[in-house]
Amino acid sequence: MFRIGAKLFRAARIGGSAVSDFRLPPTRFFSINNNVNTGFKTNPVALQMINYAISLARAKKSDESYAQAQLVLEQCHSTQSDESAKGLVFLAMSTLFSERGNFSGAIEKLQKIQDLGLSSIAVRVAASEALAGLYLESYQDDFSSATADMCLQLLETIRLEIGGGGSDILEARAKALKGLVELVHGNVESAQSFFEGAQGDKGCFGNVALSFGEFLHCKRNFQMARELYQTAMQDVSERKDFTDSQSVSACNMNLEETLLGATCALGQLEAHLGNFDDAEEILTAALKKAEECFGNYHPKVGIILTCIALMYRHKAAMERSSSLLIQEGLYRRAIEVLKAPPLEVEGVGATRSRRDILALARGGYAETLIVQQNRKAEGEKMKQWAETAWTNRRLSLAEALESSESSTKVSVIDSRISRVL
Repeated sequence: MFRIGAKLFRAARIGGSAVSDFRLPPTRFFSINNNVNTGFKTNPVALQMINYAISLARAKKSDESYAQAQLVLEQCHSTQSDESAKGLVFLAMSTLFSERGNFSGAIEKLQKIQDLGLSSIAVRVAASEALAGLYLESYQDDFSSATADMCLQLLETIRLEIGGGGSDILEARAKALKGLVELVHGNVESAQSFFEGAQGDKGCFGNVALSFGEFLHCKRNFQMARELYQTAMQDVSERKDFTDSQSVSACNMNLEETLLGATCALGQLEAHLGNFDDAEEILTAALKKAEECFGNYHPKVGIILTCIALMYRHKAAMERSSSLLIQEGLYRRAIEVLKAPPLEVEGVGATRSRRDILALARGGYAETLIVQQNRKAEGEKMKQWAETAWTNRRLSLAEALESSESSTKVSVIDSRISRVL
């Protein structure tokens, strides 16, 4: 089986400080271990073709390499008779589409999985999770809610039909998905009902631990949130791959995204607590991981850069110091990588995805400009754009920018779905 070795990156320097101690594990590819009781078995040749296609796409991270990978997956799909295997191929196809920003192509493949009546329930849950994640990232919130509800209903129907408990792990994933959707919608109290009892559940790992941690982070339960973020990171680090069908995932909810999201969230949490050295180290590791997985100019890199810029903003405010030049450089770079539209384009209609992240980046950048007399007008214009673009239902833009240990509300950027919680 072909595997691409992790590329070596130079030690990142942010604000003149080198970070080399905090390490994330290398990228891993999609896999199912047929030696465990997964509920279905998959042709090992199919898995090899899937892994080869993913490695082929990510080796060069170009449109051509991704197109070649899709051809490999189409060939793989055409040779499969088992519907669960076909479902796995569709998950891989959707993941590659989503990495290139082709959400419509990814959503089409995920919806096809629902048409595979005999496909494994684990594959269908993974498809629902990925589908809701893409809807959240593209601000199709009603569709995300409906998808999460259908996933819960599917598992409930299966539980009733077999006359007993189904898979506790899959049910935990479905509940955490619904909790995340409610959190994005600003319904914190409603989200709580889906996370209750999750920490003691055997399914509290991966995306479940990360989403639950984000909920607690928003509730200012920093200690427990930190433990859950670390659980999510450790779980990914200790696995050679997703070794059972109950853990298979895709698109912005896959293994790499979970690890990146947990690392990014942990870095934000340390910044909120005023532990800026730890925050810088962790967020720098997240930045290097994002560059390794997606390339230097992918929007996910812009999201991490925004988190780092906000960390410096909080540090300057808490220590009563100035880091305007560092902040300005980070915000400018983040805005460029996020592919922000011109300021002349109205904020709300400017972009469908990542608009709250863009609003945060431009809102923070605006504050660095407004205090400079000769750039005040430019800053005011940028601030107005950010306020118009902001859509978060739980926090105002000003509250999100002021997040710190002493703030009554804190914002959390979820890098998986590119949303502010």
